[in-house]
Amino acid sequence: MSPGTPTDVLVVGGGVIGLSIAWKAAVAGHAVTVVDTRPGHGASWAAAGMLAPVGEAHFGEDALTALNIEAVRAWPAFARVLEHESGMAVDLVAEGTLLVAVDPSDLAATDDLLDYRRTLGLSAHRRSARECRAAEPLLAPGIRGGAELVDDHQVDNRRVVEALILACRSRGVTFVEDEVVEVTTGTDGVTGVVLGTAEALAGTVVVVAAGCRSGQLGGLPEHVLPPVRPVKGLTLRLRAGDGVAGLRRTVRGLVHGRSCYLVPRPDRSVVVGATVEEKGFDTTVQVGAVGDLLDDARRLIPSLEEYELVDITTGLRPGSPDNAPIVGRTGIAGLLMATGHFRNGILLAPLTAQAVAAMLDSRHGEHDGQGPFARFGPARFASPVRSGTGPVDGPSTGGAAPSDVGR
Repeated sequence: MSPGTPTDVLVVGGGVIGLSIAWKAAVAGHAVTVVDTRPGHGASWAAAGMLAPVGEAHFGEDALTALNIEAVRAWPAFARVLEHESGMAVDLVAEGTLLVAVDPSDLAATDDLLDYRRTLGLSAHRRSARECRAAEPLLAPGIRGGAELVDDHQVDNRRVVEALILACRSRGVTFVEDEVVEVTTGTDGVTGVVLGTAEALAGTVVVVAAGCRSGQLGGLPEHVLPPVRPVKGLTLRLRAGDGVAGLRRTVRGLVHGRSCYLVPRPDRSVVVGATVEEKGFDTTVQVGAVGDLLDDARRLIPSLEEYELVDITTGLRPGSPDNAPIVGRTGIAGLLMATGHFRNGILLAPLTAQAVAAMLDSRHGEHDGQGPFARFGPARFASPVRSGTGPVDGPSTGGAAPSDVGR
């Protein structure tokens, strides 16, 4: 697509949220352009791919938990169609997650969370230490017990974004590898965007899916900019060598009050994560953070000592004031928000894409106030937010729990 050529839908951000929206919009017959400097990277690349509505059900987030439960049910069909269109497996695993505790206080905290999750009707079954080790023999002998979270699954997030790019291209989606510095508007609503090169792209609809940088777009009034912030997270990727036993279950653990998760992949690698830092747009890797994460992981799975460290990645989750996504129409005609997914970006991608596609096919607002994101629209933040004029660079879409990056 050349600058100045109109398109139906301009998607600002090429992470899992932006790519999912672009794909579904293209399937619906729209001409779609995605603008991102590195499609498929950012928080979506750094994530662990956990689909964890139960493990991430926190006190005071009942509505978000209900949304997440609906989202995990949408994943099998989404994965099947994505694999068919892309020709690429995304390794969806629906066998549940083990939640384990290292010491008595960790077990007490785990029990409190289990009681709360049961009040929401979620499937969480207590397991003794012996039962936990039977389910995952590599667990440390000192594990005090835990629970089976049968509705918490996982998918390979990196394969998902790669498959989405392939599926988008097969449907004619155009990719522009650049940054968006400004959304342009006229008397009737949005007219397009301006790139970092100062070139303009015209479009009748602009979907802001730029993760933690969504609030930095120029050209928009302050009250329209979403109140999102970067929340730094770190993931490590380890691999079991020949003759070393591989982890066979996804494990979430509390280690002396700190959260840690380990997500196995079919290639015998394991994604390890847990860190959460409010450090602005800093993506540097600190030795202390890596050391703490490895220490906690080895307290859960001692044999990780023998694994190879193959990758260290940081990502910036898009956090919102209430930890929930910001999806829906704004006060500017043709401008849609799909950001702020924080700890649940991978999980919520299918539902977000479906909801935005419905909005695109209902230009006059018939879908407003309906659907799974009715309680998570941009209008719920009444107070003005900080404006910014910096460029939007990257697809940081995905969410992460206090113990996850991008999910």
